[in-house]
Amino acid sequence: MPTHTASGDDDTDCEKVKCIALTFDDGPAVPETATLLTYLTQNNARATFFTVGQNVAAHPDLVRAEARAGNEVGNHSWSHPDLTKLTAGQVAYQLNRTSAAIKDATGKAPTLFRPPYGAVNSTVRRATGLSPVLWTLDTEDWKYPDAAKVAQSVVGKVKRNDVVLMHDIHPTSVAAVPEILRTLTARGYHFVTVSHLRATM
Repeated sequence: MPTHTASGDDDTDCEKVKCIALTFDDGPAVPETATLLTYLTQNNARATFFTVGQNVAAHPDLVRAEARAGNEVGNHSWSHPDLTKLTAGQVAYQLNRTSAAIKDATGKAPTLFRPPYGAVNSTVRRATGLSPVLWTLDTEDWKYPDAAKVAQSVVGKVKRNDVVLMHDIHPTSVAAVPEILRTLTARGYHFVTVSHLRATM
């Protein structure tokens, strides 16, 4: 289990330097998430994890490790349904139960949620106090079990202030991360959480 502890808040100034937010959906997953945390730590990078509640409940130690290393933990629903097909009460249940699991694991309730499949409507928005987060760059990593291709889908297209969609449940997606971090760090990019990026935009 990674035990890296980040020192305090991230002081990266995204108005002065190029920032991007890597986001990882559907975890935590064993052993992929722990491997990913090691890569992020080695590169002094922070990311945002949109976690599925039932996985949080199964692996609270991984979610705790995510937060302790200075990453942001967001809500990706309890069981990954299309929230727009649910009633307001069902949406609230999906998100509230997940927020409670995240708070149990990390001591802190999330402020962000990513709707599964990016599906959001007024019912979903009204059912929660969480702020929805979509993405600006989709790696489509679930289609391509090829680490080099996934890495290229980021480094070949990324722009400043992008929010990059990836999944930490796929070993090949996690395997792409060292190349993404190495290449983009060399280009002057800094890897920050979604909330940090939003605060500077």
